[in-house]
Amino acid sequence: MPLSLKDRRVVIASLFLPQGTVYYDDDSRSTVTEDELPQTVNKTVPLNAAKAQQMSIGFSLVDELMRAATPITSTPPVEDKVNPFSAVSSPRLGPQQGIRPLPSRLPTLNIIPSIVVPAKSQGPRSAPVAAESRPTRRPSHRTSRATSRSSSVRRSDSVVRSTPRLGFLEAPHYTPWQIEPSSHGNVGLFNAVNSVGDAIQKKLWVGLVDCPTDDFPEGLRVDLEMKYQSQHESLPVWIKDAEFTEFYDVYCHQVLWPTLHYAVPDAPRTRLNLYDSKSFERYRAVNLKFAEAIVSNHQDGDIIMVNDYHLMLVPQMIRERIPKATIGFFLHVTFPSSEIFRCLAARQKLLRGMLGADLIAFQTSNHMRHFRQTVHRILSLEALPKGIQLENTFFVDVTTLPMGIDLATLDQKRRDPEVEEWVTNLQQRYAGVKLIVGRDKLDEVQGVRQKVLAFETFLDRHPEFRGKVVLVQIALSTTSENENMASDALSTAISRINARFSSLSYTPVVLLHTSELNFNQYLALLTVADAFIVTSLREGMALRTHEFIQCQEQRKRPLILSEFTGSYSFTGFRSCFVVNPYDARQTADAIAAALAISDDEAASRWNDLHNHIISQTAQAFVTSFLNRTLRAHAEHTQRPFDTIPTLPPLTDESDIIQELRNSKKRLILLGVENTLFQHDPKTTRDLSFSVPQDVLNLLQKLSEDERNVIYLLSSRPVAGALEKVSDALPYVGIVAEDGCYIKAKANKGEKTEFVSLVGDVSMQWKESCIEILNYFTERTPGSFIEERGASIRWRYWPGNPDDSELPWARRQAAEAQNHIWDSLGEKFGLRIVPATRSFLVLPQNASRQSAVELILRPEGPPKSESAELPSAPSPHPHTPGETPFDYVLAIGSEERLLNRLNVVPHSVTVSTSHKNSNAKWRLERQDVLAQLENLVKACET
Repeated sequence: MPLSLKDRRVVIASLFLPQGTVYYDDDSRSTVTEDELPQTVNKTVPLNAAKAQQMSIGFSLVDELMRAATPITSTPPVEDKVNPFSAVSSPRLGPQQGIRPLPSRLPTLNIIPSIVVPAKSQGPRSAPVAAESRPTRRPSHRTSRATSRSSSVRRSDSVVRSTPRLGFLEAPHYTPWQIEPSSHGNVGLFNAVNSVGDAIQKKLWVGLVDCPTDDFPEGLRVDLEMKYQSQHESLPVWIKDAEFTEFYDVYCHQVLWPTLHYAVPDAPRTRLNLYDSKSFERYRAVNLKFAEAIVSNHQDGDIIMVNDYHLMLVPQMIRERIPKATIGFFLHVTFPSSEIFRCLAARQKLLRGMLGADLIAFQTSNHMRHFRQTVHRILSLEALPKGIQLENTFFVDVTTLPMGIDLATLDQKRRDPEVEEWVTNLQQRYAGVKLIVGRDKLDEVQGVRQKVLAFETFLDRHPEFRGKVVLVQIALSTTSENENMASDALSTAISRINARFSSLSYTPVVLLHTSELNFNQYLALLTVADAFIVTSLREGMALRTHEFIQCQEQRKRPLILSEFTGSYSFTGFRSCFVVNPYDARQTADAIAAALAISDDEAASRWNDLHNHIISQTAQAFVTSFLNRTLRAHAEHTQRPFDTIPTLPPLTDESDIIQELRNSKKRLILLGVENTLFQHDPKTTRDLSFSVPQDVLNLLQKLSEDERNVIYLLSSRPVAGALEKVSDALPYVGIVAEDGCYIKAKANKGEKTEFVSLVGDVSMQWKESCIEILNYFTERTPGSFIEERGASIRWRYWPGNPDDSELPWARRQAAEAQNHIWDSLGEKFGLRIVPATRSFLVLPQNASRQSAVELILRPEGPPKSESAELPSAPSPHPHTPGETPFDYVLAIGSEERLLNRLNVVPHSVTVSTSHKNSNAKWRLERQDVLAQLENLVKACET
């Protein structure tokens, strides 16, 4: 059956559920005074919606920008009368009459935000209540869960809660709890999954509720589970708050997060002494609860998608309980080199946990390469470009799948009238001033401090821009220890810069927290920005850059991007201004160049960036990940060879022969090496080698029936044995070098020639590839190189398969493949096909499947070099109903080809590989010629 997402349920395991819970309990009411109650709540509106609405109404972005423009120092702020921008009203709403203002931005960043406290209305120009004079609340005794670090996109709303329990209303129309969108989950993943629409008809989210749950009574948990499953397709996982703290705040944030981002400080700071202690045990326990929740709700056909570094042990835990499960694992953050990852005491357990998946996907090729090398060096497993070969013959596919954004949804939100009004307002208020916008988490690895220091250097080196450029930094902050340390240094830097360069009407650095602007205002900032800057020290895909590029559809302003982001590793992003965030001068010069760029060059750079993001969308990511997981699982779970039924004798009594006789045009595909004859590479590499005469005689008889269209599928080069076959059998088609060349079957009186199917591909890679293989050939006894027209095969062990030196040869082969792939694979578009004791390097678009696709076309394959080839072969070798053949017989060892031919109507697929296979029949190699002789007799009658 063809692989399809239809009728399959997708189970998405992520740390937090897309929807969070707000619970109003009785014991919190006594801590709230009458003055704290919302003043405009409509009883028909749920409490939290009313609070969010009230906060939005009371907020003016330009007011906040100007108020935030006051230098972060201990000096008194400038009075409003000398700040002409402080009286700007909110678009569409007019002056803020009688509405409670939001609390002002914190003067420093090292203060943990307290709960938002409503204040009484103080008139249209009421100032924010000073922090010292605000009513205080009894602090929550539960741990506050911070924003998920893996979410690299915007938050779903602008309301911040330090604790979810705000129960200060006793009216009967308020429910004791409600479910609303969470600001803690991986919003990018949630949006990506939703963007595919009906392509995923059934799904189940598995994750934590984003609030403390120890005090939730059992009845409430049951109610929540029912509502989550019935209304939100979600399954909550319940863990204790103390367990969450050890798991999330300690192991995930102080061990895994810095290590994955190349930040491994001294032991006291990251608690390296806890690597083997209870923090990892909590990590394992939480992963186990996720696995048990998934297993207990598993259905046949489920595709399980496990996400990010919080759940690295889950795939193997599921595999141990459901061996046949379809599992994919996607790491949203970076994966470091083996020299960094080996510092983790739990390194083997974490790697084994990930290897329980059918498919492991990373954001970039560098991350994938680091993972392969780490597995090879730490677990001593065979790591190939395609994946990891485990000890139990199970193979794990490893691939690169960059994440994108949902452009259609973003465009829809950009068209909101409020966005347009904010754009107009900002353009008027900042006329003559250039805005540089950044949006990052307040974390050391995000490089915000480096960005601010580079901006200071920019103002020092380019005094002509002073008073004319403002850096607007939007910050996503949490309460973690590492982020507080980063915030201290950032606060000091901003204070110094604003003290040096600000005036009554100008402040160079404006810091806004995401709680201080909604998404429409954020889109307006992206639209009016003159540049967007990312200076991460390590990061996966910086999806906020995609949002900026799309919002710049009209203005086409430049992007300044750190070379240490995963985004920069893609060719499309090479048109940005690349910076080394550790080099403040170079970053400062890049800022100056970006602001001084001509419109034509800016448009050219923007077009390159935009062409990349429209191809790397959220929809492409989700569908590719799920389909590749399905495909990998299908390959891994093929039937053992000895359980496949043996092909019955092709005699008159056979149903196969009866169907063949009723057909009008038959396609017969036959593998050559190790199918028609035993293949010995030490002899067949010689140009004087010839195919056995009895094989040629048999093929000649089959080709005499005009209803038979015969093609030989070979890995051999054209020169040598295949040229002799072509001369001896002019009416037999040949596929050479595993799909690099094809010779079409000739009609009577017609002559065809070998045609290159990779003629438009550069062969410059071959020289470098041979140079690499020469290095490994010198170190691997008995190995040799077979250079061909468009491919290269390296045979690393032609000797006895039981020889003790074979493991060494295999390790050398794995190293050689990885080296070729890393240095040449992406650059030249190559693929590497491993075999039992050799591997083949060839252009990516060449394969036996693509050659067979040409054969199955109504017009057939090209017969000369001048014939036009299809520009983009389809992923499947045929479309039902379009092939001219009403019978297909395929005998060989190419399992992927056999698997795809299974969907061709009236096809008979026969495997000779002795490997797991989805072929309909199996056949021993020594019996192939006898069965073909039976076929000849059947065709003659």
